[in-house]
Amino acid sequence: MLYQIYETQRSIMEPFAELAQAASKLYSNPLNPLAQVPMAQRMSAGYALMHRLGKDYVKPEFGIRTVSVKGVDVAIYERVEIDKPFCELRRFKRFSDDPDTLTTLKKQPVVLIVAPLSGHYATLLRDTVRTMLQDHKVYITDWKNARLVPMEEGEFHLDDYVNYVQEFIRHLQAQYGNCHVMSVCQPTVPVLAAVSLMASRGEKSPLSMTMMGGPIDARKSPTAVNNLAVQKSHEWFENNVIYRVPPNFPGAGRRVYPGFLQHTGFVAMNPDRHATSHYDYFKDLIKGDDASAEAHRKFYDEYNAVLDMDADYYLETINTVFQEFKLVHGTWDVKGVDGRIERVKPQDIKNTALLTVEGELDDISGSGQTQAAHDLCTGIAQNQRQHLEVEGAGHYGIFSGRRWRERVYPQVVQFILSHQPAQASKAAAPATSKPTAAKKAATKSKSVVTKKASGVKAPARKGVTAKAKPAVKTQWVSKKSA
Repeated sequence: MLYQIYETQRSIMEPFAELAQAASKLYSNPLNPLAQVPMAQRMSAGYALMHRLGKDYVKPEFGIRTVSVKGVDVAIYERVEIDKPFCELRRFKRFSDDPDTLTTLKKQPVVLIVAPLSGHYATLLRDTVRTMLQDHKVYITDWKNARLVPMEEGEFHLDDYVNYVQEFIRHLQAQYGNCHVMSVCQPTVPVLAAVSLMASRGEKSPLSMTMMGGPIDARKSPTAVNNLAVQKSHEWFENNVIYRVPPNFPGAGRRVYPGFLQHTGFVAMNPDRHATSHYDYFKDLIKGDDASAEAHRKFYDEYNAVLDMDADYYLETINTVFQEFKLVHGTWDVKGVDGRIERVKPQDIKNTALLTVEGELDDISGSGQTQAAHDLCTGIAQNQRQHLEVEGAGHYGIFSGRRWRERVYPQVVQFILSHQPAQASKAAAPATSKPTAAKKAATKSKSVVTKKASGVKAPARKGVTAKAKPAVKTQWVSKKSA
């Protein structure tokens, strides 16, 4: 009933939101006499804000048209390679008419980016994809809005998520011979499960796993997200956040965790920040600061676009990851597509290198939650495991924005290249031809190797005061510490 009430309210508000947009343009058009009346700018800004607050936000586009590879602009074409009921495997194919660039593109590593299915669309990783395309062939899991999936497609469980990831990995291995996997936030858990199961069966596993800001062990440094999951019972979640999709959608009748409830939860975590941001947008419009206003619109076009999650997947994730901690306790059993039940054993992974990345100020996945993967993957050799902590970075900063591009990405690209087959790795050197701020940051961070647990500090370099801190803490994880 709540879902239906929300949809009714949204349908009623939509025409008013469009009228507000029209009124905003009316008062801001210099050719219109109304734009010359006193307070016209304020009225235009007020109507623009009303439009933003009342409009319906649809799934954004990735919108990546070109990227630069060694100084050459390369055209990007999106296409869906595998279309599953709840997910599309999307490829960003690169085209160039420059022979040298084509040779470079063909020999670069293949990376599967597993996007989170936790409220927002995969386009949240737009900056991640755009940056990775400079030095990699990139694929991404583009999850579908559950309210658009007809009931005849069946339910979607956490086990299905794991099976999807395995199928996508096998697809890339069949096409290219090998691949690397990157998971951001929520998918770190199912990706680790997928690779573990493949390793336990003796299947060919990815060359490397890069895990960024995910709840591998949600007991460590619990955040507000973790506390909510622990404080509320399974029954509470089922009774309070699960609703059926209204009749006006293809997935009518499907039990889901609605996107609008998730969005409410996102905003409730930092209401003051969002209120200030909207007020700043209003002031920017009055001042005529178009650049700041456009930045606000771009951010909230993405932030406010949310999707519904299938109820079974959501509830099982809460139970498995945040309540019973089945992965770290070694009690997680996954049902395969053939119906067999298999135990997830991360210790069986031996031929896949592991890189974990955390943000110092992450308020979604607390400190140590992602690094805990090293405690589980004891079969991976010491020199094949690495951990990065990005100082001053929050959750989004480790995969999007300046810190991602300048501090994290240089480490990621070097880690992936170091675990490519020797011949391919030599041919596919990083795309940037001359020293950049990103490379300098990478070089600086590599010179500072610390062990957080032991408290050992890197010696101060000549010309650098003892108070200076590295932007990225890099540590090779030993078996003893794991």
